[in-house]
Amino acid sequence: MKKLQDAHREFIEHLKGKKRASATVLAYGKDIEQLVNFLTDLQKAHVHEVAADDIRTFLAKLQEKGYTQKSISRKLNSTKTFFRYLKVQELITDDPASLVEHPKFETKPPRILSPIEYRALRDAARDDARIAAIIEVLLQTGIRIGELANLKTDDVFPSQEAKEGHLFVRPQENRPERTVPLNKAAEAALKRYLEVRAKTPNKALFVTKTGKPLLVRNIRTAIDRYYRKAGIAGAKVNDLRHTWVAHHLSAGASLVLISKIAGHKRLSTTERYLALINSPKGEEKLRLEQL
Repeated sequence: MKKLQDAHREFIEHLKGKKRASATVLAYGKDIEQLVNFLTDLQKAHVHEVAADDIRTFLAKLQEKGYTQKSISRKLNSTKTFFRYLKVQELITDDPASLVEHPKFETKPPRILSPIEYRALRDAARDDARIAAIIEVLLQTGIRIGELANLKTDDVFPSQEAKEGHLFVRPQENRPERTVPLNKAAEAALKRYLEVRAKTPNKALFVTKTGKPLLVRNIRTAIDRYYRKAGIAGAKVNDLRHTWVAHHLSAGASLVLISKIAGHKRLSTTERYLALINSPKGEEKLRLEQL
């Protein structure tokens, strides 16, 4: 009989073995730790003792504590992944999590920044070369914040990894590597930042003043601060990516091209943005405009 705590530890090692992103492993780890602690309080210490009603009670307790339906759904997703792992490993015969349904909640449409808003954000950060470069790269390339935090100095400008005029995006979270066009605005912002970048042997492109890699949470905090400084309400870091996708589709760029550059696994993900823009007229553009 496998103890829940032991299964939890082995599950995390399994995720690491699959080379899942550290942030993903950390999130799963915390979610399952929370579940295991709850089940322990119910005097259930082994994996085979858990029933679907136990999981439903756990989710109900989360709601009582003020968790949003979206957060509860995410934790249930972690729980379902954990119990699928247990079944594959033949540690349980029946999967109790498969009997638990996700809570219903409305997904808000992506926030698209207007030209006035993203120009105001630029102006707010213009004296901070590092954050200004981060904002420009996110806005001009559409890469994810995790991909940006994972960039190395060799991934920009002509190098073994990055061909001229492109940015090399490393594989991450089961996403393959890809190259992304790097326009003049992004190149200029990066060159300005590299002139003041801390001298360090660390290969991370964006680093702190002491030369340590800038983490995703650091980037979120900094950009949120400049959103507030620019007077932009209700916007998040990921909205720079949403803005990039929507801008180029509305400008007539090929749906397939934008989907490929954005690294969307499915074309349907890109198609969702079409409901948020005015459909362009004329032939598709194969060259991206600068925001």
